[in-house]
Amino acid sequence: MDTTTTVPDSKRSMNAKADVVAGSKATDIGLLTLAVALVVAGITAYYLLPATVAPSVHVLSVIGGLIAACVAAWFTTVGKGVRSYTRETQFEMRKVVWPTREETVRTTLVVILVVVLLSIVLGLIDVILKWAILDHLLKL
Repeated sequence: MDTTTTVPDSKRSMNAKADVVAGSKATDIGLLTLAVALVVAGITAYYLLPATVAPSVHVLSVIGGLIAACVAAWFTTVGKGVRSYTRETQFEMRKVVWPTREETVRTTLVVILVVVLLSIVLGLIDVILKWAILDHLLKL
């Protein structure tokens, strides 16, 4: 009796361990240092551009620095890990069963009703305790 079964490729990655990507540590350090330098350069450009330049150019310098930093970090081991995590997250999101509109509305109404009822109960408890303590116990 053959106990091996074939598993489709779409199911194979579901329980897969995280891949360890071999990368040069020096390259990663260099690229991450470059990414930090690009962010600092974008922020520095924001403050060093003359006031006569349009404010949108100031903002674009920061955004450009952030985008360039993300591109540099994309090729590091950390970036590969983020890409792997994103792929796995997208795979898991395909398995989510979202509630229908009717279920969502019904659940929301139940939550609102419970909140209102608990607010009334807690308010009544507060009024009763205030009446008992302030009006009767403290007047003795």
